[in-house]
Amino acid sequence: MRPAILRLAALTALAAAPALADSPGGRPVKMALPDGEQVYNQICAACHLDKAQGSPDGTVPALAHNAKLASADYPITVVMKGQGGMPWFSEMLTPAQVASVVGYVRTHFDNQYADPVSEADVKRIAAKTSEE
Repeated sequence: MRPAILRLAALTALAAAPALADSPGGRPVKMALPDGEQVYNQICAACHLDKAQGSPDGTVPALAHNAKLASADYPITVVMKGQGGMPWFSEMLTPAQVASVVGYVRTHFDNQYADPVSEADVKRIAAKTSEE
């Protein structure tokens, strides 16, 4: 019976390994999320909520109806560097994923900032913020 318990423990540890990758002391793992909506639902919605309304007490800002999203540089910078209580995601998301999620938020949740956000925009902002 003991070998079965050891096998179960080993399988459980293997299944949990990706979740542990970004635990304290670990390095973040780039996530394989193909589009902005998936990135939003898997990462952003945990704090900004499913309709991007932010927290009821205002500690997490609403992304819906947000005029600060008019310039793509602002949300790109916040996603890459973090701000206030929001962590940075530059080590977890690829530049393409950042561009995708920023573009998604800027065109959904009653935001209508349709100018495209590219991977080159994200790389430009990343280079600029690393110089500061």
